[in-house]
Amino acid sequence: MASSCNYKPSPIIAICFVAFLLFAPITRVFSASPGNSTLQPSEKMLRYKRVKAHLKKLNKPSLKTIKSPDGDLIDCVPCHLQPAFDHPMLKGQNPSDPPERPKGQNSSSSTIDDAFFLFQAWRDSGESCPDGSVPIRRTKEEDILRASSVRRFGMKPAGRVRRDSTSSGHEHAVGYVMGEQYGAKASLNVWSPRVTSPSEFSLSQIWLISGSFGNDLNTIEAGWQISPQLYGDGSPRFFTYWTTDAYQETGCYNLFCAGFVQTNNKIAIGAAISPTSIYNGRQFDISLLIWKDPKHGHWWLEFGSGILVGYWPSFLFSHLRTHASMVQFGGEIVNTRPSGFHTPTQMGSGHFAGEGFNRAAYFRNLQIVDWDNNLIPISNNLHLLADHPNCYDIRGGSNRAWGNYFYYGGPGRNVRCP
Repeated sequence: MASSCNYKPSPIIAICFVAFLLFAPITRVFSASPGNSTLQPSEKMLRYKRVKAHLKKLNKPSLKTIKSPDGDLIDCVPCHLQPAFDHPMLKGQNPSDPPERPKGQNSSSSTIDDAFFLFQAWRDSGESCPDGSVPIRRTKEEDILRASSVRRFGMKPAGRVRRDSTSSGHEHAVGYVMGEQYGAKASLNVWSPRVTSPSEFSLSQIWLISGSFGNDLNTIEAGWQISPQLYGDGSPRFFTYWTTDAYQETGCYNLFCAGFVQTNNKIAIGAAISPTSIYNGRQFDISLLIWKDPKHGHWWLEFGSGILVGYWPSFLFSHLRTHASMVQFGGEIVNTRPSGFHTPTQMGSGHFAGEGFNRAAYFRNLQIVDWDNNLIPISNNLHLLADHPNCYDIRGGSNRAWGNYFYYGGPGRNVRCP
């Protein structure tokens, strides 16, 4: 599918944006919050200025704004003004040419049924952003104030580098493949697991990983997540992430920093997914493919069949500039133990893997991309790991319809997980 960003803005549009920047009123962005109550007046003013500056940096001038039924505001931002192009290495450039797809991947024409995009609440009305723009969920003052600091808004907590750590509070149920990899693909069903603390989250995603589990860890991540701290609600949302130094100073979720380049005008990263799967009822899943374009070296994200979302430029990374050394699929939660007991935050559907189809969360049709840009099924190289199997577990299998697959997840705190 051709990128909606391959255009040059007209002089009239350019003049309009200059006028917007010069004359648009500055919105007051400071209000009372629990963290502000203990601040001195000078500290409040400094925080106010930082929040205001960060909102101005993130919320770019838009051609159009669409109000979502869930309360989100989706701004249709000209492609060349999206946050990625604040990066010094992207300033003044156009998005990369469409990538070379992996062999074995069905190519889609540009006449994809528009109904396919209606998996997000903001598209319920049928509206979409004009060609030459990308939909970006508007960041609000309260979003930033929920973060630990303005500087770390949109970033994961630093120091969460060990996949098998029991002290970091991050718990996983995953399948992974070791070795030199150039991409991964899977279909995963979407649920609305309960997240019981504002500082916890529950997600299901694909990871591409390279480097050691130390300060040089590189990751590319995409999937769905529920994060009350980041989004202010309990809705599952489509997300991306990247880091090149183990989540310390680089990278971010979605488009909260200069990194991921979005090229699609009908999918909003960070917007709520609707519908979701129903226990003992209809299952709703999404297909994601991440792979390294052999021509330009960028890591592209594709949704469904042939729907390009955008890419992570190769220059963002050190180890991932060449290839991944591990591909990982599965679920993750944060367990803050606010009451001294294990959190009841759910992973996946909130039910254990043994409950199977229609009840448990799954990943199916697991595939990887090899050195020659071939999309191939995972054979016997898939390893399964559950950090705390009494809280969240995982069970794998293989059949003709689903290829390699696994069920995963759980309720968190229960009689076997105190």
